[in-house]
Amino acid sequence: MNKNHNILKIAKKTLAIESEAIANLIDLLTVDFEKAVRTIITSKGRVIVTGIGKSANIATKIVATFNSTGTPAIFMHAADAIHGDLGIIQKDDVVLFISKSGNTPEIKVLLPLIKDSGNKIIAICGNQKSYLGEKTDFFINSYVKEEACPNNLAPTTSTTAQLVLGDAIAVTLLQLRDFQSGDFAKYHPGGALGKRLYMRVEDIMHKSDKPFVNPNADIKDVIMEISSKRLGTTAVIEDSLIIGIITDGDLRRMIETHQNFEDLSAKDIMSKNPKTILKDALAVDALQTMENNNITQLLVVVDDKYYGVIHLHDLLKEGII
Repeated sequence: MNKNHNILKIAKKTLAIESEAIANLIDLLTVDFEKAVRTIITSKGRVIVTGIGKSANIATKIVATFNSTGTPAIFMHAADAIHGDLGIIQKDDVVLFISKSGNTPEIKVLLPLIKDSGNKIIAICGNQKSYLGEKTDFFINSYVKEEACPNNLAPTTSTTAQLVLGDAIAVTLLQLRDFQSGDFAKYHPGGALGKRLYMRVEDIMHKSDKPFVNPNADIKDVIMEISSKRLGTTAVIEDSLIIGIITDGDLRRMIETHQNFEDLSAKDIMSKNPKTILKDALAVDALQTMENNNITQLLVVVDDKYYGVIHLHDLLKEGII
């Protein structure tokens, strides 16, 4: 290990080289990019993404991005394709090749077979004069001047360029499909992001432990209700309507401002016009309301009637935050 190396300087140089290469891709985009995207979106089939080596690794990421944003895609390793996996490709599929050189032996074997089947071929490739560059239907140029590797050998800048162009295709398709956050949630139901997009207040709120007192309840009853339901709050209900809320904070303020509690009732210490949220609202909206008002609980309502409580801890437990 050379102790004289400046680690931060190396890292910054790497980022500078790669960021410059990405910026240069903008000027390399041609009408072929538009034609490739329109071919994908009008196809009745899937996008089969293929490559070899590090390009294959990038291909798997592009497939994941396509699938998560509404474009059905399958990864096919170029080497496996010429040893039995070529059957993955169906007649309506579009094939996307990822390659830096465009001249690997696997591509030279695979490309004619696919063309003979009539499938449209898109190439993300760094060499337009390569075998792939000259034989493809649509060429997307991923040329980079140099790798970030000091020996200009390890695929670094080139694979970053491939990944960015894959993202550009995916995002363009996403917008053309008018793919919304609700659509995104369908493809990510198990993750934290998906939960933010589909989980509703009713899914995580407390309905059975529904603390409430009437306006004339004495302070002992208020404390017992808050303590027994373990939510740090209780609604104050009159004629089936919410008229206030009492929280742990209200009790602390009561202690600070009153010497004697015997003559006090719930209506004397409650906060009027409490913040509420509909049971069908998104859980993330409940979080936003709590953050905007610096509170940790919300009363949940249905048709203006008290339905239960949602607590900040519920949101934390579900990974909404």
